[in-house]
Amino acid sequence: MMNEELPNSQATDAETKKLGWERELLEKLSTESLREQRLRRRWGIFFKFAFLLVIVFGFYYFSDYATGEMENLGHHTALIEIEGTIEAEGNASAHAVIPALNRAFADPASVAVVVRINSPGGSPVQAGMINDEMGRLRKEYPEKKLYVVVDEICASGGYYIAVAADKIFVNKASIVGSIGVLMDGFGFTGIMEKLGVERRLMTAGENKGFMDPFSPQTEKQKAFSQSMLNEIHQQFIDTVRAGRGQRLKETPEMFSGLFWIGSKAVQMGLADDFGSVDTVARDVIKVENIVDYTQKEGLPERVLKKFGASIGSSAASTLMKGNTPSMR
Repeated sequence: MMNEELPNSQATDAETKKLGWERELLEKLSTESLREQRLRRRWGIFFKFAFLLVIVFGFYYFSDYATGEMENLGHHTALIEIEGTIEAEGNASAHAVIPALNRAFADPASVAVVVRINSPGGSPVQAGMINDEMGRLRKEYPEKKLYVVVDEICASGGYYIAVAADKIFVNKASIVGSIGVLMDGFGFTGIMEKLGVERRLMTAGENKGFMDPFSPQTEKQKAFSQSMLNEIHQQFIDTVRAGRGQRLKETPEMFSGLFWIGSKAVQMGLADDFGSVDTVARDVIKVENIVDYTQKEGLPERVLKKFGASIGSSAASTLMKGNTPSMR
């Protein structure tokens, strides 16, 4: 019996040793795997941090380089571009244009400032803020002339801005004018009645549902809207008269919201002469070297918009656009 049990005992010891060796190997493999994961994580963090440093360094280097380049350009014509709809967001907002105007006027190397406008109009508030700042800067820097050059179109809110300049230059085929204000929207009450849809709107305040597209508009509300538009329109007219002065050859249709081509605008006194940014810099300012001060939308803003960071505000803005006064 003892001779038979010995081989079994030896076999058991062999199996135990084998299992111990396998367990030890697995533990080593697990340890190495964890070590490699930690190492990869650390290198990943290192490279991300290094990449961030490169971006930051590049940003500051580019900023310093651009500033240095601007400082070394000598006397120049300062250029600011207003492109597209004038609204609270984007490159044509007061938030973007006003700082650029201030930098252009404050730079001792800038001889004069040219604002190139290609805009169908937009917010009377944004246009008014830019117009006011242009007037303030002209008083603060009387030695520097401010010119506007019209590209394709300078209508409504765009023209509201333009009249703050010393002179307005256009192309013969440019579109100029549209001195008026509008407020547009939609009403769905008739369709709702046909479909049997009931609008359940509860408000505290008689006019809190004013301009609701799913509720009927009263005559009182229409009159209120019209009086508000008329007041803003009169502000527009007064601003044009103050900016253009005796150069205007007023007609009954001038402030009706109509627009004209550049050649007709010059005849009416809405513009002064024909020219482009290059010709104004060369022939009027006598400084052909042009430096662009336009404040462009930066990479962070574009990335945030791309990933929808401003979806909420954009949606709210879209809903409200039709119910706010607009110069376009």
